[in-house]
Amino acid sequence: MKTTRYFETTRNRPDRAGIRDEWIERAVERPEQEHIQSDGRVRRWARIPEAGGRYLRVVLLADRQTVHNAFFDRGFRP
Repeated sequence: MKTTRYFETTRNRPDRAGIRDEWIERAVERPEQEHIQSDGRVRRWARIPEAGGRYLRVVLLADRQTVHNAFFDRGFRP
């Protein structure tokens, strides 16, 4: 999994430390919803049953492979 330096820094935050790589890969490979931002980055969401059914948002760079951010999105509604 390719990541940015920003991602490596923020994933150490207490609210993100429990996010597993496999969940991120799931959101990247099998998103339930996708949105392309005006800057070309891609947002993808996936429901994570192992995390109480919360939705994980993963932000990819425009190459659609490099993970820039990942967090549970409390505001997401499918």
